[in-house]
Amino acid sequence: MVERDVMEFDVVIVGAGPAGLACSIHLQDLCARHNEKAAEGEPKLEPEILVLEKGKEVGAHIFSGAVLDPSGIQELMPDWKEQGAPIEAPVSSDATYMFKEGSSKKLPFQPKVLKNEGKYVISLNKFVRWMAEKAEEKGVNVFAPLAAKELLREGEIVKGVRLADAGVDKEGNPKSNFEPGADVIGKVTVLAEGSRGSLTKSLVADLNLEGRNPQVYATGVKEVWEVPKDQVEAGQVIHMMGWPHEKDVFGGGWIYGMGDGFDGGRLVSIGWVTGLDAKRPWSDPHRYFQLSKTHPLVQKIIAGGKMLDYGAKSLPEGGLFAMPKGYGEGFLLIGDSGGYLNGMKLKGIHLAIRSGMLAAQAIFEGLLDAAKKGEEITVLSAGHTKRMHDLFEKDWSYHELRLARNFHQGFEKGRTFGLLNAGFAMYFGGKGFLWSDGLSNKASHEYMQKLPSDGKPDLPKLPGLGEITFDKVEDVYVSGTKHEEDQPCHLVITNPDLCVTRCTEEYGNPCQHFCPAAVYEMVDKEGGGEKLLLNPSNCVHCKTCDIADPYQIIDWTVPEAGGGPGYRLL
Repeated sequence: MVERDVMEFDVVIVGAGPAGLACSIHLQDLCARHNEKAAEGEPKLEPEILVLEKGKEVGAHIFSGAVLDPSGIQELMPDWKEQGAPIEAPVSSDATYMFKEGSSKKLPFQPKVLKNEGKYVISLNKFVRWMAEKAEEKGVNVFAPLAAKELLREGEIVKGVRLADAGVDKEGNPKSNFEPGADVIGKVTVLAEGSRGSLTKSLVADLNLEGRNPQVYATGVKEVWEVPKDQVEAGQVIHMMGWPHEKDVFGGGWIYGMGDGFDGGRLVSIGWVTGLDAKRPWSDPHRYFQLSKTHPLVQKIIAGGKMLDYGAKSLPEGGLFAMPKGYGEGFLLIGDSGGYLNGMKLKGIHLAIRSGMLAAQAIFEGLLDAAKKGEEITVLSAGHTKRMHDLFEKDWSYHELRLARNFHQGFEKGRTFGLLNAGFAMYFGGKGFLWSDGLSNKASHEYMQKLPSDGKPDLPKLPGLGEITFDKVEDVYVSGTKHEEDQPCHLVITNPDLCVTRCTEEYGNPCQHFCPAAVYEMVDKEGGGEKLLLNPSNCVHCKTCDIADPYQIIDWTVPEAGGGPGYRLL
């Protein structure tokens, strides 16, 4: 038992990404506009808003390179360009290629969902830092690094969060610099943790908030390179599908031409997404990405370049029917935490921003209603937070996600059927192939099949290692990932004996493959046999292990605040 400080706010937002920051900015704007127009005697609103960020600074856990659909930021801040929003370049060209090993074929037309005219290549790292500055200018408290470790709940009521303790050793004992995490109390807690956030995961499970379908995920792995300028244009957008994925693996890749580099070159974001519903237990998102860079089309772009940064994150790909119930007594779920991602368009930033705005509107109306009634509320009721859901169902964001509602599920039958299904959906209001609707899916880990009788294939060494391809350890090094070594492991394996018995025999320890950061390693132990060695200091916080483990015995939790990637301002 330790004595903890108590910090009280009106609104507590967990996560300083585009969703959380948009929520804070819009709520302040709504209150300011109301206060300007409030008649004499009408209550004014001046809520205390806190945004918590677990990274060492805002943007440290958000990696560069994205295409921004401006519809979200345009509604949040109509003069966003005039206010200095960082843009790498307007999209200058679009192309989609089907890869085969050693060759590629450009699609003769650009699918309308992948047309990016009027959109912008941005560094999301820079963009959220700019959003945080705008939030602070409006009086929002943006604090980093502060990691929310657990929810403060009374039954189904969320009353705030408890911050992670600092200064605890590996055995859980206080060190000389021990500092207990404070209890942060709020009338409403907005979870904007990103994909598979630990607080969201526990809340969805405990309160049975799961959508009609379980959420299904993919892992995106990417690098930022600096390459000679004549090899890629600023604003050039290339999407890729096919090899090195097998035909039954969901995913694809991208190349985005960014702004000027540091040595007279061009920055370019290169990445590859792999579905975590892959059947093979040796499916490896990092390996697929590295192999994609050996393709002639990609090699031509990165030749003579230098890799500057690396990162990985999971993506909620399930669509509309996999979105959890996003509201309740004292809480709201937004951004990736709420499943606001359009897998068919390969975009989620605009939806994250819009979800934050809808949450802000619901909070504003709830606080104003209480103020008008003269009520001193401690928790915003589900009746008030449900307003976000009602607004969403009438919003353009809902319509967009409805059109993509059957996208990912179509790929269960392989790439060909998935593309046919996606094409059908584009022209028939989102319905699946042959007018099917409401396609279902299983949780990602349930698709993994056991090892075949002849075991795992002997995968060849990556070609061009150290030049155009890199092993996981080298990539993690350039990501700037650091953790305090002497702290409790934030990767909790609830049944470690299973790892060296059934998992070895049935799946060949797939954690060694699906983790893009070399956190999990099977090593020889004295007396024979193997044991699992954890390297938690490598963790880039993508949550892939928590999602893809076939036994669901890996529980990703937040480490001490400030730990994790340190993505640079690229």
